[in-house]
Parts: sequence; C-alpha cells; structure tokens
Amino acid sequence: QVQLVESGGGLVQAGGSLRLSCAASTSGSTLSDMGWFRQAPGKEREFVARIRWSGDSTYNADSVKGRFTISRDNVKNTVYLQMNSLKPEDTAVYYCAARRPGYLEFDYWGQGTQVTVSS
Repeated sequence: QVQLVESGGGLVQAGGSLRLSCAASTSGSTLSDMGWFRQAPGKEREFVARIRWSGDSTYNADSVKGRFTISRDNVKNTVYLQMNSLKPEDTAVYYCAARRPGYLEFDYWGQGTQVTVSS
C-alpha cells in the first residue's frame, strides 16, 4: 500500500501563490507517475499535472500551463505543485495521486487539501 499525504493548501488572494506538497510512504521504485488533480464544488474531478518518478517528463493541463509547476524530490519521496498567478477558478480541493508501473489509472489517492482563491 502507498499512503499519500498532502499539505500546503489555504486561502490566498487572486494573483498570489501557494505550494502544495505530497509525501509518499514508499520509495519511487514502486511508482511510475505522481500527479495532482482537483475538484471544485459541483464539478467533476479534473487532471492538473503529472510527473514521472524518474526522468524529467511532466505534463500540465492547459488551464494551468505557465502558472503551475510540478516537481519532485526523490530523496524525500515528495512531489510538489507550485501554483502562481492563482485565479478564483483555481479554487478546489486538490488531490495527490500515484500510479504504479503498467497501470493506466492513478490508483492511490491522498485525502485532499483545500485551496481557496479570493477575488
């Protein structure tokens, strides 16, 4: 089992920044990707960004390109989401997720952390 624990959410004004962290209770050898998703009230959960556990491959959703950056620290088994130029529409619960090698879906999920952007 892999446990994911997010932190770093909070309330910020539009244009501000936050950094989310996700600590994984396992070494990277058991994971292929880690990602961030978000779910706003009344909306479906949507993909935000993902990163390969090895190598430099990352991918961001169009809605956050140029504003959000995903990165990782393999020593700390932690993935980060740096969020800049935040907008009110970024308000959501943000979830960290992990995917095992050979799996199409992300099958490990954190508990979520609330991000609220005020206008």
